[in-house]
Amino acid sequence: MHFMLNQDNQFSILQVLEQSPNYSQRDLADKLGMSLGKANYCLKGLIDKGLVKVENFKNSRNKTQYTYLLTPQGISEKSKLTIHFLQRKNRRI
Repeated sequence: MHFMLNQDNQFSILQVLEQSPNYSQRDLADKLGMSLGKANYCLKGLIDKGLVKVENFKNSRNKTQYTYLLTPQGISEKSKLTIHFLQRKNRRI
């Protein structure tokens, strides 16, 4: 199965990760109503594009967890996508 990393997916994921960087891939998938596989694919695409970076840490149960942080390029891209999203929304009104 091959998913396309389109602007809507990018925008949605960047928006959620900006607010909740400690979300797991499962949390992200649930929040956005997508499959876990699609969330994983999209995250990998954003990481490959340099828009998101991954950091890991140990939680209180000494289990490794991940934080997904927007890079400066990711923040810039999210801003551009926000403008694009608002322009599209205005055209529909």
